[in-house]
Amino acid sequence: MFDEKKLHLVFEAGLWFKALLAFSEVAAGVAAFFVPQRFFLAFVLWITRDEFAEDPHDLVANFLLHAVEHLSVGAQQFAAVYLLGHGLLKLWLIIGLLRERLWYFPVSMIVFGLFIAYQLYRYTFTHSPWLLLVTALDAVVIALTWHEYRYIRRGRINHIPRPE
Repeated sequence: MFDEKKLHLVFEAGLWFKALLAFSEVAAGVAAFFVPQRFFLAFVLWITRDEFAEDPHDLVANFLLHAVEHLSVGAQQFAAVYLLGHGLLKLWLIIGLLRERLWYFPVSMIVFGLFIAYQLYRYTFTHSPWLLLVTALDAVVIALTWHEYRYIRRGRINHIPRPE
């Protein structure tokens, strides 16, 4: 069904997509760290004003407003540190994988597996379909990383170049 070249392209596309998500996590972490809570409240009020005018009981708008109103400084700092750490760790691993550094492959599979475990744990509280989507992406990336790792090791041992 897929030859090595296509699998490699899917692997790289998955890594680039994860890198994009990691960059957004880093940006969100920086914002959570440096942007004052009152700005978040003003921003949520601004983006939900039309929804509240249309339906004061709008589920998403009320959830966002409630979340920002009850966001403590400690929770905001935790979110900032978590997002920065998570995003930077993923970027570091992705760079190593794209550079085909062999030891990054098993380390990445372990770390992404730990992310999956944590995401599934969080899912039991949030029931967020987004967590399931990210978890599925991580599982696919782990499978592709395993395949790529085996392919690169086999090629390096037997001096087989990647198909063009």
